[in-house]
Amino acid sequence: MRGGTSRALFFHERDLPPRGPERDAVLLRALGSPDPYGRQLDGLGGGISSLSKACIVGPPSRPDADVDFTFAQVEVSHPVVDYTGNCGNCSAAVGPFAIDERLVPAGEPATVVRIHNTNTRKLLIARVPVRDGEAAVEGDFDLPGVAGTGARIALDFVDPGGAVTGKLLPTGRARDLIDGVEASSIDATNPVVFVRAKDVGLTGTESPTDIDADRALGGRLERIRTAAAALMGIPGSAAVPKIVLVAPPAPFTALDRARYDATQVDLIARVISMGACHRAVALTAAMCLAVAARIEGTVVQEAAGPPSARDFRLGHPSGVLPIAAEVGPGPVATRVTVYRTARRLMEGAVRIP
Repeated sequence: MRGGTSRALFFHERDLPPRGPERDAVLLRALGSPDPYGRQLDGLGGGISSLSKACIVGPPSRPDADVDFTFAQVEVSHPVVDYTGNCGNCSAAVGPFAIDERLVPAGEPATVVRIHNTNTRKLLIARVPVRDGEAAVEGDFDLPGVAGTGARIALDFVDPGGAVTGKLLPTGRARDLIDGVEASSIDATNPVVFVRAKDVGLTGTESPTDIDADRALGGRLERIRTAAAALMGIPGSAAVPKIVLVAPPAPFTALDRARYDATQVDLIARVISMGACHRAVALTAAMCLAVAARIEGTVVQEAAGPPSARDFRLGHPSGVLPIAAEVGPGPVATRVTVYRTARRLMEGAVRIP
């Protein structure tokens, strides 16, 4: 299934071995990892982190949920399956999967699916359009990074703070000095370390290709990410924390050649996931960014300016993403709402040698 700007293999939990080495071996072979050539040619992956994912859906393990959902990030070049965090884009496809697989009863015009993400132990509430008893696909919602339009899915992340570390501010501070630059480490839906683009020699509007081609920059960003992971108490994961470069509003040209003015965005960001710059935006990173923009003293709030009552408008390589975040005193993140589309691309069996 495609969920938002990511793609994943979806499995019923009953069809896989229990969590452990045997399950990991199945996911690795299904996606074609490890592939030293970076293509996942011998599997169903796409050779980049946003296309090398798996989602496992099963019966709920808590009374306020309809289904359990476990997310697996599969490394492309190494035999590693990471369960540390969640994927917001893939989360958008869980509701449609649950409806179409009859795991929840379908109701029109929309069905609410309560999803327990086992990675973060958080509850997600999906409002999925339904037509003729199945999750709707066609609609007029335009999602930057995805060709065409689709049916809009509203996805609420309830109480997203401390999803992995247990703390919205894992270091206890809104800013830390990490590898010579000021950085804000925030854990909301997933842990993220935010750095000013200008502090690493960028404007923030560079293309993903240009960022990926700068190996010296990539090495420095990984050092910052690794040091931040140690400060946040989550060392050893290649998937989290992600590192995000932020910059004030500026005009930019998206990957589809569409031009945006500085007045159309509240902040510019580039998300680095698994060592590569995301062609759109990792959704959990975007949600964490929306929360960080409402926390006093973060480098994100500094770049975005005073918060407003309307949706936060995030400029990324593929366009502009609206996000709504609620943050109360403390600070405490109460809810983040995002809008996505999703589609089932195929169904069948994958052969595992």
